[in-house]
Amino acid sequence: MPPSQRRVLIIGGSFSGLAAGRDLGSHYLVTWTRAEYFEYTPGVLRAYVKPKHLDALTFTLQPVIETRMGCKYIWGEVKELNGAEKTATYKPIFTSERETIDFDYCIIAAGCNFGPFHKWGESLWFPTIHEDARPEGSWPHLDERYLEGRRRHVLEEFNFLKSLNDKSATCLVVGAGFIGVEWATEIQHFFPRVKLTIIDFLPQPLGPLPASAAKYCETWNEGAATCCTWIVEKYMNKVGIKQFYNTKYDAKNTEFWKSIDLPNGADKEYVCIGVKASNYFMPKETLSEKGPGGGGKKPDDWPIPPIPKISYPGEEMCIVACTNIEKTDRLLFQSKTVDCCGDPLKVWDMHWPWGAGMFATSLGPDDACFVAGANWQKNSGLMCVWGQVCAVQKEFIEASKTDAWSVLDECAYGFIGRCIWYFVHHTPVHLFGGGPRWGVSAETRSQGTCASLDRLVWCSFGGCFDGSVGSGDWC
Repeated sequence: MPPSQRRVLIIGGSFSGLAAGRDLGSHYLVTWTRAEYFEYTPGVLRAYVKPKHLDALTFTLQPVIETRMGCKYIWGEVKELNGAEKTATYKPIFTSERETIDFDYCIIAAGCNFGPFHKWGESLWFPTIHEDARPEGSWPHLDERYLEGRRRHVLEEFNFLKSLNDKSATCLVVGAGFIGVEWATEIQHFFPRVKLTIIDFLPQPLGPLPASAAKYCETWNEGAATCCTWIVEKYMNKVGIKQFYNTKYDAKNTEFWKSIDLPNGADKEYVCIGVKASNYFMPKETLSEKGPGGGGKKPDDWPIPPIPKISYPGEEMCIVACTNIEKTDRLLFQSKTVDCCGDPLKVWDMHWPWGAGMFATSLGPDDACFVAGANWQKNSGLMCVWGQVCAVQKEFIEASKTDAWSVLDECAYGFIGRCIWYFVHHTPVHLFGGGPRWGVSAETRSQGTCASLDRLVWCSFGGCFDGSVGSGDWC
């Protein structure tokens, strides 16, 4: 006899993990494993140049998960996941011995790191929370599994930037994507004496986005009539950030440095390109060796085109995973074969979520641009908000996700925040993206019969949703 409530293990307590708990907590016995705190990653760049902002981006997870959501929180790190036995081995933060927990369903919401050239994906933009990564990292004296360790790291980097500003040092930002552009413009605003240069291998900043958004960040908004055709290059020109595109980063080549007008090199380099999975606990047969999709594949050859590794699409994919868990539960444990409308119960494919096509890029605290409707095709999407209005829009999004006044904070289970975002994540009608027109309830291909559903032991965001350990692309 199955237990009256099935057990769901969620690995990760950021955007997707918390979204899964909100959807499943009232019907399942939900347990989290995660570091001490939540951090609003899209806003962390501002914290490095304005340290007090970190308080607005973070909160400790235990009171939220256990008191507000009524679920179980384990402060620890998962070391091994066994799909066949439906168990996870983890190490609690305050003990040296490992423990084991079993589950009926497991949602992997471990996110990603932003340092593709580092063994552990180390970067400023995400805390080093893996025990084995700390000794091999650049700041082993800081333990970012604790919120105080993260705060001290932010303060250290702030003081370092201040020292660069005091001596008018040169700084190279490698990569003119979202992180690179935001980082360069944040440094320029708060430390204007730093001499900044930004480079990218692509011919323009924000490469995947429409040319209007790239031009807005590259140029400067000189009027509403022309903002959609000018808009990231001239902005950076206006504030004195040198830009070099179609340029390959080669730090060991003296000709490279001469080509970007830094013949003596830069006093500081920040590499802001690529991502790296944060799933070291997964069985090796599920991991790809050469990046997403196994490497060398074009987007149209993937089961799902590459999805931006940002919070919003992660939350939307999480909702699909939760819906599939509920359908699987009815099929396997409740002996139901049809839904409330009499239609056959089916587990649906993952799809490219419509929310993956929305990007808000900051250009310092007073400017930004917002793109909607983008997809995996180059120059897709439409820039629909820009300037100070967009900067206010970004502030509102941040506040509704992680506001200090918890009533507005969706991630901390605030009532108003949940009301704002519920219908965004549970979109009843898809106008664009790869999902069905009428939500996750019609028009998608069935994943198989009930006989195949016993393989569905975990749900992962970023790969094929078939539960098989050989699917290869786990995020």
